[in-house]
Amino acid sequence: MLQILQTWYQRNFSDPQAVLLVVLLLVIFGVFFVFGNMLTPVFAAIVIAYLLEWPIRQCETRRMPRVWAVLLIWLLFVILLLLLVFGLLPLLSVQLAAFIPEISTYWAKSEAFLVQWSQHYRFVSPAFIQQLISNLSEVVGTLGKNLLLGGSLKDITSGVITLIVYLVLLPLLVFFFLKDKGLILAWFGRFLPRQRALMLQVWTELDRQLGNYIRGKVWEIAIVAAATYLVFTVFGLKYAFLLAVVVGMACLIPYIGVIIVSIPVLVVAFFQFGLSGEFIWMMVLYLVIQGLDGAVLVPLMFSGVVNLHPVAIIVSVLVFGGLWGFWGVFFAIPLATLINALLHVWPQHTNLQDAAR
Repeated sequence: MLQILQTWYQRNFSDPQAVLLVVLLLVIFGVFFVFGNMLTPVFAAIVIAYLLEWPIRQCETRRMPRVWAVLLIWLLFVILLLLLVFGLLPLLSVQLAAFIPEISTYWAKSEAFLVQWSQHYRFVSPAFIQQLISNLSEVVGTLGKNLLLGGSLKDITSGVITLIVYLVLLPLLVFFFLKDKGLILAWFGRFLPRQRALMLQVWTELDRQLGNYIRGKVWEIAIVAAATYLVFTVFGLKYAFLLAVVVGMACLIPYIGVIIVSIPVLVVAFFQFGLSGEFIWMMVLYLVIQGLDGAVLVPLMFSGVVNLHPVAIIVSVLVFGGLWGFWGVFFAIPLATLINALLHVWPQHTNLQDAAR
């Protein structure tokens, strides 16, 4: 057994580049884990700058100087950010403030409906329904308590300050990351050894998939949210904008997100329309949007981009979401793609090293 482990170690870690790559990845993950909350604006700015690099390259291919391309794309980004914060965010907050007090009403109606349904159809025993309601009530009560505790004046003030900091720091960080990209990369390169072929190979494999994935995911969220909002608005559904945003953001969690987000949509629509034609047609169109997203939009945008098994995607969402919350969920698939790229490149590099010997 010891001989097997020794052979495996010599095969995979005898190359100094492989050891260096492992150490570098451990340092990066350690920085994220320890300083993630403090450096969130920096990490967010790096991601945004990475996304904006693509349109800047498109401008450069049309012979626009990089300085002017950076300034143009950055100004468009700032305009979009201001539109989101001062245009869409107030509407979202108003609907959220109106929706939260009605959660207890929707819960009471759902409880009464389940009891009536169990007594009428007898498919499920009333005792089981009562136990289910009791367990769900405990969960909802805990969540409500946490929301109330989290909604103190201190936390609200802290949230406002955080928003102001983001509005000031984030655009500045993005601008400097774009403007001084070459200088920053050269500075980091000084601390890396000259022999870093394995690192460059992993980055090339990752960059090939990561940029397209993130851009595609942004477009998917926007398209699904817009289509859902249009359907909800046509039927006059309450909290249409809030629910549409939640449906769009659910695209971040493959397979699981659509199931979770469909529950509040179903509950709000059912108690607003009842078992009427409006309810049926609206839910049919909502399911059509979800079906088109999974059958058309996702294959069109992500074909050949992320070659991950559904089990790997779900596990990555659970693991990284548990570690870093929302940002962990957002970057779950990119991080899983990094691991997949590493596993894909490493054996090739090892075989080349063996052949060279």
